[in-house]
Amino acid sequence: MAQERLIYVVDDEETISKLLEHWVTKKWGYQARCFPTGEACLESLSVIPDVILLDIMLPGIGGVDTLKEIKSRYPDLPVIMLSAQGKVDVAIETLKLGATDYFSKPVDFLKLEVSVKNAIQTHDLSREVARLREAVGKPVHFDNIISDNGAMQEVFKLVQKVKDNDICVLVLGESGTGKELIARAIHYNGSRAKDPFVVVNCASIPHDLLESELFGHEKGAFTGAHQRRIGKFEQAQEGTVFLDEIGELDLSLQAKLLRVIQNKQFERVGGNETLTTSVRLVSATNRDLVKAVAQKQFREDLYFRLATFPIMLPPLRERRSDILLLAETFLKKFSVEVSKSGLGFSKKALKLLYEYPWPGNVRELENAMQRAVLMADGPVINDVDLPMAVVTFGSREEASAGSPLSLGPEHVRSLEKVKEESLRQALKATDGNIVEAARRLKIGRATMYRLMKKFKINEDR
Repeated sequence: MAQERLIYVVDDEETISKLLEHWVTKKWGYQARCFPTGEACLESLSVIPDVILLDIMLPGIGGVDTLKEIKSRYPDLPVIMLSAQGKVDVAIETLKLGATDYFSKPVDFLKLEVSVKNAIQTHDLSREVARLREAVGKPVHFDNIISDNGAMQEVFKLVQKVKDNDICVLVLGESGTGKELIARAIHYNGSRAKDPFVVVNCASIPHDLLESELFGHEKGAFTGAHQRRIGKFEQAQEGTVFLDEIGELDLSLQAKLLRVIQNKQFERVGGNETLTTSVRLVSATNRDLVKAVAQKQFREDLYFRLATFPIMLPPLRERRSDILLLAETFLKKFSVEVSKSGLGFSKKALKLLYEYPWPGNVRELENAMQRAVLMADGPVINDVDLPMAVVTFGSREEASAGSPLSLGPEHVRSLEKVKEESLRQALKATDGNIVEAARRLKIGRATMYRLMKKFKINEDR
């Protein structure tokens, strides 16, 4: 059940007002405040509701004029119009004035509930966008990491605590969450900032070459070793070695790495000279190392050494407030790169970005924004400019909510019903803009009006 949501009900007919209040509070779980006139509603807007259910035929200021006044004060506040008139021209007028939806009486409460829920989600998204646009210019970042999420702020605090300490750090998180950025933040904000920061991706280097990559080799150590090579632990002297994807390290190399951590000593491949290192070690992985230890795929003693100071990065889907913040940031970055200034997002695009789970996390979002900037033909990033995975996920979400175009064979609808539902969806997606709805449906305006009349859209909108 919904919590702490406030719905204003504006209707002069007490019976209808009480019925609406019953559905809002008892059936849907929201709070409700009822007003018999538009004036009374406007006087109470010092407390802003989540949605207003507004009757058109009101004493004093009519519903249309009340709608105009509400929109002049709060353009994004959802207002759903209710009317016993059932006229298409009235519905169109209110939708053009900014009404979220239109329903004729007697109201279909199941459809009204869906409309209210959608209105609340859209309103929440609008407020989130406004807040995050302000946040883009505020200090909600650490080094090159941008976040407005509480869990990430805790990560920043951990970085501050460990940056000047030589303790081993293990950064955990899904692919694309920014583990290397955290490692760089630890290094470049700490006492070793002036010394080298050396990255080794343990998953991208063949196992038989990784030992040489880490510790170096002597001339003639193996076929192709024509000269001595200095390894990463020597290159990073006094600095930081970042071992990315440490979970992919071969068991034989795990033993040698454990010795480096414990004794600060190693030998080059094919060499006898014992070298001493003073590097700081930061590791990262997207694997469950505890599970790997249990399966004898990772040394337990090495795990405990590496994980002396663990830092867990939450996936992007668990810090949704960052999605729009990062999208805005990447939009500005790539707009500058391709000289497309002033780009913004459509509401549909923002909704898709916000609801998509981002399995590839921040890296996937960054790539999506780079593509969207290149795809955009005008000043607005539209849903069609986003990657197909984002768009099709939004389509699947709508399908799961009961889209008539996605039901199984046992629910096949008539062609006329599909036409009707497509018409309604187009009108809803374009906020009642008939010209835009007709364009998306690839039909003329005259056909649009004819179909609206045929399907009696006014009867339940």
